[in-house]
Amino acid sequence: MDGIPSAVAAVLRPVLPDLAGETIRAIGREVPDYSRPLEGRLGVTLRYGTERALGRFVDSIEAPAAVSDRDRRIYFELGRLEMREGRTLNALLAAYRVGAQIAWRRFVEAGVRAGLEPAILYRLGEAIFAYIDEISGESIEGYAAEQSAAAGERQRRRAQLVFLLAADPPAAVEEVRAAAVRAGWRPPALVAALVAEGMDSERLASRLGPGAVAAPLESPAGPLTGRRAQRVLAFVPDPSAPARRAQLEQAVGGVHAALGPAVALAGAARSAERARRALELRAAGRLSGEGLVIAEDHAAELVLQADAALASEFADLRLAPLAELRPGVRERLTATLAAWLDCQGRVDETARALDVHPQTVRYRLNQLREAFGGALEDPDARFELALALRVRGAAPHP
Repeated sequence: MDGIPSAVAAVLRPVLPDLAGETIRAIGREVPDYSRPLEGRLGVTLRYGTERALGRFVDSIEAPAAVSDRDRRIYFELGRLEMREGRTLNALLAAYRVGAQIAWRRFVEAGVRAGLEPAILYRLGEAIFAYIDEISGESIEGYAAEQSAAAGERQRRRAQLVFLLAADPPAAVEEVRAAAVRAGWRPPALVAALVAEGMDSERLASRLGPGAVAAPLESPAGPLTGRRAQRVLAFVPDPSAPARRAQLEQAVGGVHAALGPAVALAGAARSAERARRALELRAAGRLSGEGLVIAEDHAAELVLQADAALASEFADLRLAPLAELRPGVRERLTATLAAWLDCQGRVDETARALDVHPQTVRYRLNQLREAFGGALEDPDARFELALALRVRGAAPHP
């Protein structure tokens, strides 16, 4: 160590046998978290770490060296143990400071007895506290590593719970309960699934509030690629609570998301499927509206699209008379038919919806009657045409 003669080690070494025990006793008095007897792995590691730190410091005066990997592991492990014990690092760092103060006091006493110059004693004090800073840094690293590991394990357990809730067929009740206990999650009376796109699962769970659990999803074909944003599935407790809808909309602000119906825990997979399907229909332009898509508000569309292939075939069949028309004519007549059906056959209201003259509507209706024949006068046929237009996502426009 700079400025400290190697002969000083021989002056300090006789102090070591009693210094470790005195340090441990002082830590117990001055650091409340260590006021109880130190037992188990923490007690053994702290005592050994104290003895090793003091001995290593004196040895380094004779042969200067950085903290070895073996020593570094001791202080790293002390940081990890503090995290596992549920404490902050304040207690351990305070213990290090107590140890440094006692060591400095006893070393000065020994140095004075040996007639060391004051300048050497000052450098000795600086070296002790620099050494304590070094091993404190190792403990901070260990604490952070254990924090990261604990967060990763908690996230893994919550992801496992999310997938069990969304399993189809449903997982056994006992399996779900066990997963909930492991994840530290208290099952609510009602939950709703929420699927969001382009948001980290931990961030989403945090924004959704206490009791929400979330996990990233994969596409049906495997891991998602850059062509589509990562999807996250979350389960939200008590989705019908007052002001809950506004909170959920704020939580997913800026990303595409859909909320499934509120269900008992056994129906969680059904809620997840509704939310997922609603989000897909939104992405395909089949659902209108901004912000969070509420699946229950679009029950008719979900029914119509439950079998997408069948729905498409049905729409093709019922709207076949329009297929042979020129694109511009087909577009105008499709919009007119949709508006006329929505307005229950009232020409004036249809004209206002389309923002055209009533005579224009009558002219187009004549064209539609030519195309569809008597179907426009048949209630069942009109109902099927309305369904077909809904499948196609037709909207009134001029």
